Order: sequence, then structure tokens, then C-alpha cells
Amino acid sequence: MASPCEILIEDRDSRRASALLETVSREAWRIEAKFSRYREDSVVQRINRSGGEPLELDPETARLLDFAARCHELSGGAFDVTSGVLRRAWRFDGSDRVPDAARVEELLPLIGWHRVGWTSPRLVLPAGMEIDLGGVGKEYAVDRALELARAGTREPVLVNFGGDLAVSGARRDGRPWRVGIESLKHAENADRELELSSGALATSGDANRFLLRNGVRYSHVLDPRTGWPVPDAPRSVTVLAGNCTEAGLLATLALLQGAGAEEFLREQGVSSWCLR
Repeated sequence: MASPCEILIEDRDSRRASALLETVSREAWRIEAKFSRYREDSVVQRINRSGGEPLELDPETARLLDFAARCHELSGGAFDVTSGVLRRAWRFDGSDRVPDAARVEELLPLIGWHRVGWTSPRLVLPAGMEIDLGGVGKEYAVDRALELARAGTREPVLVNFGGDLAVSGARRDGRPWRVGIESLKHAENADRELELSSGALATSGDANRFLLRNGVRYSHVLDPRTGWPVPDAPRSVTVLAGNCTEAGLLATLALLQGAGAEEFLREQGVSSWCLR
């Protein structure tokens, strides 16, 4: 998942904690192997190489695509798992290499969930198009890991995959977990420390993936309808929600609102933090 992953367990029984860690680790690697766009043997690669031929998908993959379809509808097309083809033009490596507008434009016909034939569990992905579940995969993995942890112990657990995290409840002494939100370099906001006794946190932002050209910062958050970075988006959005999948979705949708991110989050009635 291209990030450090950890599980914190407050348990005096080291053997039980080690067994739980092994269970969670296997699940994280399973999800990585199944849904990574970088693995040749993943389900995602099988879909992307289908060349327009119908595929019957397994129940887990079908549920994720159902979720992606709902997100596309709720966002008015701003959230689109077919937008990964834009990485053929954009390389967010901190350089100043902004792609030519014509190159971006020629990719737009390959983007759009409405072009996909989807009647669960049957998928028809037009030739040349791709899906990318990176926008939901890590958060889904956090929720699955916590589900397994809860089944394996009654002791307090925190799952943290690259800063997206969820907890099973308060710590053994009744105190909440203390979680830090790191400030961004040159941002006006200072570091924040939150207390978390239930639910999950997820963060979306461009701290590590961006381009910088002539003083203009280009965020990796792309609008699939235009192929270009969302203007005036926050540098980072963190959302607290009941589970990590929901928190991650709301954080991403907020970034896609650009200048309206804070208003969008207020309308959702969730606790959130935006850094600009």
C-alpha cells in the first residue's frame, strides 16, 4: 500500500498479540495482492486487460465496484475509479513537468464510469479503459483489519495503514488514543493532537504528490471530468467517521470540492480538519 502499516494492541499476552498481528498482516497483504494496480496477477490487472470482454467478478470485488458506482453518482462524476488512466500524462514527483493540454485531452474519452457496463457481478470495461481502486483500497483494508482484530481479541486495538486508522474502542485504562495530525511545511496550521475512542480517521492530500511550476502547485487530486487538478483544493483534509472507508470517501470528496471543501464538510456534519 506504499506506506508503513502497523497495529497497536494493548494485551499482556504476547503470544495472543503476535497471533493477532499475523492474522491482520495476512489480510493486509491479501488485499494488496488482490487489488493493487501494480501487480500483474491482481484482479484489477485482469479487469484492465479484459479488452471489452465480459467478466464475472467475485463477491468482494463486486461489492467494492458497487461502492465505487454509488460514489460516482453521489459526487456527480467527481469520484471516478476509471480516472487512473490520467497517470499516463501526470507524474506527481515534485518536479515541474506539467503535461501538455493536448495529451490530457486525448485521455478524457477513456474516463467515465458511465461508459462501463456494470450489472453486478458482470463487468464490461471498454478496451483502453482502466479501473483503479486506490481511492478506496487502503481504507477498506483498515476496516477489514479492524474487523478481524475485534474477532480475535477484546483488548483495545488501533490499526494504522499509512495514516488512515481505526480503533476498536478506548484504551484499557479508559483513556482515548492520542492521534497526531502533522502540519504541512509552510502551512499556517500547527500540528494537532486528537483523542479517539471510537471510529476512524482518514486523510487525503498532496503533501507528497504534487508538481510545482512557476510558483504554481499542481495537486495530485485530479478532476476526472477535466483531467486537471482541482483548483483551490486544501493541501490536506482529515475526516473522523464511523469507519475508515466512509472517512476516506468524505476526505476525497471534500478535496474534489476545491474552494468549497470546508462548506461541504460542514454540510456532512462530520468532524474534520482542513489544511491550506
